[in-house]
Amino acid sequence: MPFSEQRPSASSDGLTTDQRRQLIDVARESIAHGLRFGSPLAVDPRHFPDRLREPQASFVTLRIAGALRGCIGSVEARRPLVNDVAMNAFGAAFHDPRFPPLATSEFPLLQIHISVLSPFEPLDFVDEEDLLARIRPGVDGLVLEYGPQRGLLLPSVWEDLPDRREFLRHLKMKAGLPPDFWDSGIRVSRFTSESFGDDDLPSR
Repeated sequence: MPFSEQRPSASSDGLTTDQRRQLIDVARESIAHGLRFGSPLAVDPRHFPDRLREPQASFVTLRIAGALRGCIGSVEARRPLVNDVAMNAFGAAFHDPRFPPLATSEFPLLQIHISVLSPFEPLDFVDEEDLLARIRPGVDGLVLEYGPQRGLLLPSVWEDLPDRREFLRHLKMKAGLPPDFWDSGIRVSRFTSESFGDDDLPSR
């Protein structure tokens, strides 16, 4: 996403340049710690600004040469943001079931991307068409719940799925449901995210 290089004022979505850089650094250090010791970096949030100590959910996405290499995140704000990023970076590198654990040789090639999630907003709708009309393409991330099943798609997924109906179909599949499934018991919430990567930040 475009990034303002004004410093130290906050970006339009809440984090300053330096705070974004701190989170990227923590993510990278947590992965390095995992390679050396097999565990995430233990972060003391008292060493970070108040904004990074606030409970907030995040996702960490790893890529190599543009290809996905891992993505793990939280859907509830249960711990300080800086701790959440450290844990999810480690998880993305070593515990994404779609990939083998990261190898030391891959570490220098990693591109790190972080999405910081807003609180969830439940959507009211009467049927699937009504839900589709309420979704904001390019803006909304969505969480779909049906009984014990749950799926989440980040707002960045709109880049690959710009059509509302296809976005919703993939969300259902993410929740383990057939893409054409519909039931009045489906619940959907939306959220936004503040997203940035190491390649978005100006040089030190």
